[in-house]
Amino acid sequence: MRDVEELVNRGVFDRNELKTFQRCEDFLWSVRCHMHFLAGRAEERLVSAREWRIEAETRIRETLTVGPHEAFRLTGLKDPSEIGDLREVERNLDRLKMERERLGAVNLRAEEEQKELSDKLAALIKERDDVIDAIRKLRGAIQSLNREGRERLIAAFDVVNAQFQRLFTHLFNGGTAELQLIESDDPLEAGLEILARPPGKKPQTMTLLSGGEQALTAMALIFAVFLTNPAPICVLDEVDAPLDDHNVERYCNLMDEMAASTETRFVIITHNPITMARMNRLFGVTMAEQGVSQLVSVDLQTAEALRERELV
Repeated sequence: MRDVEELVNRGVFDRNELKTFQRCEDFLWSVRCHMHFLAGRAEERLVSAREWRIEAETRIRETLTVGPHEAFRLTGLKDPSEIGDLREVERNLDRLKMERERLGAVNLRAEEEQKELSDKLAALIKERDDVIDAIRKLRGAIQSLNREGRERLIAAFDVVNAQFQRLFTHLFNGGTAELQLIESDDPLEAGLEILARPPGKKPQTMTLLSGGEQALTAMALIFAVFLTNPAPICVLDEVDAPLDDHNVERYCNLMDEMAASTETRFVIITHNPITMARMNRLFGVTMAEQGVSQLVSVDLQTAEALRERELV
């Protein structure tokens, strides 16, 4: 300032020029101070930006386990400007995090459990396929058995029906009868009906026959089955009970023919004296004393031979 005053006193500057110079100097000073202030602010922002960058890189490494450059590469973006508004990105990130939270904790055994379930599913599928294959084979076997069963049943039915017709006519000295499959076209599911026509009567079912006719018809059917497929023994329990003496004779004649034509042993339970007289051997139970039973056996052929000797 002394130098300036001295220049003014010498007449180099006047007072107005001095004031202008002072105002310029003050302005430069204020500009210089403001620049220092802005430089300080810029330095602070630069430091803050560096710290934020370091923090962001640290978070990226901790969260994604990769570096920033690798993380950016994984996004598939070519230019950072494609990221868009950071606020919108952060909102989407927060939304995705909330959705992840709702999913619950991560199951670390998920892959192992998935493999176990896959193995179980594969085993169940194999078992199912095995069962389906077994069912298919079983159905085929059943169809084959049913087919063979139908063929055998029809063949046996025809033979039994023919024998039944012959024996019925023989027992009744005439008339006709036949067996019929009813209620189904499948022989394995069909019912059996006997249609009989004794001499002098019209054809009718078993329920419309008399007791004696029913007994003789049943005998014809039983013996028809025995002639088709003979058994070693046959037990008849009082089948002659509803028969009159004339039909009992027919029954006994048929028994004699059956015994002669087959190897079947017939055991007849009866109280009819006519039937007893036609048997080869009799077995009876007597009670000579009260409460004491005794078995008696009589060979009629031997007894008849002894009787003839006595008569001679």
